[in-house]
Amino acid sequence: MADQGLLGFLLVLLTAAVTIVPLTIRLGLGSVIGYLLAGLILGPYGFGWVKDPEQILHTAEFGVVLLLFLIGLELNPQRLWNLRHSIFIMGTLQVALTSLFAMGALSLVTGWSGKSAGIVGMGMAMSSTAIAMQILSERGIRGHSVGQKAFSVLLFQDLAVIPILLILSFLGPTSENTPVVPLWSQILWPTVAIGSLVLFARFLSRPLFRYVASSRIPELLTALSLFIVVGISYLMNIVGLSMALGTFLAGVVLADSEYRHELEANILPFKGLLLGLFFLAVGMSINTQLIISQPLTMAMLVVGMIVLKLLVVYGLGIIFKLQRSESFLMGIMLSQGGEFAFVLYSQAGRDHILDPTQNALASGAITLSMLTTPLLLLIYDRFRSAHTLAKPAADTIESEGHQVIIAGFGRMGQVVARLLNAQKIGSTVIDHSPSHIDYVRKFGQKAYYGDATQMAILEAAGIAHARLLVITIDDPESVNRLVDEIKHHYPKLPMVVRARDRTHAYELLDRGVLNLERETFSSALGMGLEALKSLGYAAYYAQRLVQKFRRYDLELLEQNYKIHKDEKQIISRSREARAQVEKLFEQDSQNLHTRSKEGWL
Repeated sequence: MADQGLLGFLLVLLTAAVTIVPLTIRLGLGSVIGYLLAGLILGPYGFGWVKDPEQILHTAEFGVVLLLFLIGLELNPQRLWNLRHSIFIMGTLQVALTSLFAMGALSLVTGWSGKSAGIVGMGMAMSSTAIAMQILSERGIRGHSVGQKAFSVLLFQDLAVIPILLILSFLGPTSENTPVVPLWSQILWPTVAIGSLVLFARFLSRPLFRYVASSRIPELLTALSLFIVVGISYLMNIVGLSMALGTFLAGVVLADSEYRHELEANILPFKGLLLGLFFLAVGMSINTQLIISQPLTMAMLVVGMIVLKLLVVYGLGIIFKLQRSESFLMGIMLSQGGEFAFVLYSQAGRDHILDPTQNALASGAITLSMLTTPLLLLIYDRFRSAHTLAKPAADTIESEGHQVIIAGFGRMGQVVARLLNAQKIGSTVIDHSPSHIDYVRKFGQKAYYGDATQMAILEAAGIAHARLLVITIDDPESVNRLVDEIKHHYPKLPMVVRARDRTHAYELLDRGVLNLERETFSSALGMGLEALKSLGYAAYYAQRLVQKFRRYDLELLEQNYKIHKDEKQIISRSREARAQVEKLFEQDSQNLHTRSKEGWL
């Protein structure tokens, strides 16, 4: 940078960001391309206003650290355990297959040594967590199967950085001056660091938050949030672990904390700014001179990497039972190179595994691949638009003072609204399906299009004055996030919540939701009642059996909730439950066998 000083430097960066990024968004290219183009213009290979992008990139990588911390906050150990197969099986296959195929192709085509081709291949297996997670958030698919599987692969890639860096330490040349670190030390200190992190998050973070919150100074809570993230990053850096991995683990451990939303709100602005700065720095580091001097080599590296990763991820998506369109979308989201590839190539350069030309080519390919993802998504959406209608913008909702807000207007929401309407109880309905909204509006029902999980939408609908919130959204993850938000912002507002199944019911009970209804339970009991009557059971007798079964199942749900995290006890209790139901049915049969077949309806 010239001699403009810090203020001039910041002014140039912000000017480029606020002028170019909105333009690329308006053109449908997304914000990432805007930041990358702005960085290219500012960098040493553009107008040269910034001379040393590496220094900025090193600082801006903290944005990725904050991103993983926020991702961790949205998870909890139970949800992470539920994703274990996608993380460790799908993630392992993606990294291993991409690395091996890329290594073989590089060795054959470029003639690079096995070491060099292997390290470049492992770097190419990494994807950009920042880009992929931003795409998942913008498209609202983080809770869907494709979003969960994409996140699982990204998480495994981040975990894989640690053993890959360890492999680098063995591949690199050693000298007499290189200190030898004992193996026990390489294992002990990271273990101590992670253990200390878990203990802090579990036992010390809450008292610390209560102490700072008692001061009633909001900026101190922001300072504490940053202190936690920076402190964990510093600790992980000292023991040689990935800062991103450490903050992610901290987020997972703090996911059940009552201060989770406070942490998220405080960290979110810094994450956005630093991620934008990160993409600016990546754009600054694009070596246009190298691209011009070796265009065929660079094109081969970029196209080969994107095609290889897209095919590998697409194939894994099909194997893991995603639809073809979902698999292709996931392949595009993970097709680019990732932030950690720069870390690997930088370390490999210092260890003389990659020569300067190889390092520049590999790093340039990673950077250019980041530019291609928004363009590929644009092409994907154009092809898909022929088969799917674009979603309209959310309706402007005007609160009408209704006592009830219904979030989700599918089959369950419609029945609830009809029942309330029959009792002259007004309700404000919000749903994300334009077809649902258009249909019910024909019959005079007030309904609005919008994402009912967004607090801004609910506040516009008058949730601050509502007496009841009915949640009938069919996606369990979205329901859980909405319940968490309501518990945080409106803890006294009563809720009636739709549960997908027994497991989802346990998750809602964990969140303090007592008024819940499993979506198929009551209808299944109704079908069972009609089945008994069709088989000749007296209506009174059949109704009694159904009511007894309902009471017993609800009691069983409450009992099993206390042990639902213990799989062995659940299995044992389920066997006992089946025996108990049979016993109850047998008792009813003995007590009621003399009753008339013409029971009441």
